[in-house]
Amino acid sequence: MIELGAGSRAAAVRAVAAVLGDGLMLEAALEAAAAAPADRAFAQALAFGAMRFGHRLRRVAVQLLPRPWDDQKPVVQALLLVGLYQLEYADTPPHAAVSATVAAARLVGAVGAVGMVNACLRRYQREREALLAGADETQAGRWSHPDWFVEQLMREWPDYWERILEANNAHPPLTLRARRGRISRDSLAAEFAEAGIATHAVSFASDALDLAVPTDVRALAAFVAGRCSVQDAAAQLAAPLLAAAPGMRVLDACAAPGGKTGHLLETVPGLGQLVAVDIDAQRAQRIRDNLARLGLAADVRVGDAADPRVIGDVLYDRILLDAPCSGTGVIRRHPDIKWLRRPRELPGLAARQHDLLNALWRRLKPGGRLLYATCSVLRAENTAVVKQFLADTGDAVDVTESASLALPGLPPRPELRGPGLMLLPGYAGTDGFYYACLERRST
Repeated sequence: MIELGAGSRAAAVRAVAAVLGDGLMLEAALEAAAAAPADRAFAQALAFGAMRFGHRLRRVAVQLLPRPWDDQKPVVQALLLVGLYQLEYADTPPHAAVSATVAAARLVGAVGAVGMVNACLRRYQREREALLAGADETQAGRWSHPDWFVEQLMREWPDYWERILEANNAHPPLTLRARRGRISRDSLAAEFAEAGIATHAVSFASDALDLAVPTDVRALAAFVAGRCSVQDAAAQLAAPLLAAAPGMRVLDACAAPGGKTGHLLETVPGLGQLVAVDIDAQRAQRIRDNLARLGLAADVRVGDAADPRVIGDVLYDRILLDAPCSGTGVIRRHPDIKWLRRPRELPGLAARQHDLLNALWRRLKPGGRLLYATCSVLRAENTAVVKQFLADTGDAVDVTESASLALPGLPPRPELRGPGLMLLPGYAGTDGFYYACLERRST
């Protein structure tokens, strides 16, 4: 007989092991874990929690294991993280957390580790305070982030780093964007209120609405009917910063999954053309699907946005470059980034960002505007990229300060040693996001 709850824990363990061992993104790993419908929500909560607090829990496990952490198979590492997460952070009764996790070990084929997992979890219950104190002697343990990232934040954000790390470990709000042309934000809030769902408006993003209690959007009639979309308030600033106008030709580069594409079309329904490009065909299909739900359409293309064969030889009035980046500003939504991202990857990402910026600039009309955006909090991908581009490009002008006047009520922001606008996690409840508005001088 299978222990009650073992199936959901086994699914969570498979997903976490796929992140640790195969480098899969957590959402994809959860889909592959194939939990039964009744187990999916709990499996997701366990997997996300184990990834969110895993760097601290790993340092607990190191003190419990008879052999080094790196000598353990990913599935055993995952069993320990999922089990310890339940004992320390979840509302699971301790006896159920231990017995069901031990039962999950059998379901995931780690029969030989059953005794060890059981012994580690039960010892944690007895020695919890001492084990946590040992883990918290390290920065990585105390903040549950990789050492390199903590150290990088301490250097780059000496006045903010602790608050960023705390925000990364918090559960993010569910932020919706009212679909202009179908419903106003006030009407959407009233619709939710009638259904007993509390919300509050985001002061600096005119279409943004936070739900007091996150829920599965697929259960919201307004979402299913295309009256709203899921989009963080910081990401909703792209459309007003780009400041497109009716009749303009707009390029949305690296556009998937299409949130900003949809917002641009909603904000300026009279656009002359909107071309949305993504290099991945599956992700490009997500753009089409999201636009279809909203009753919108764009010219969606698959390919490299830096390739003129993809974007054509025309010039654009507005270009949005949501550049591929480390994702270090959205760790609270994607805690697997803590495990998947490596500092050695940053130079390659910055080089790609430079290449895209230079290539797309050649497709911008004189007098046009390019909005460079990342969901990173690291200077190497933000101010450093834009500062170098401005130094190398004689007809480029940073107009971020004047463009931000279109965003009344912005929360307090850190001073940047360089161009652009930075929103940090932990401030006004948003993700970490960087923007730089660049205009091309008319000749």
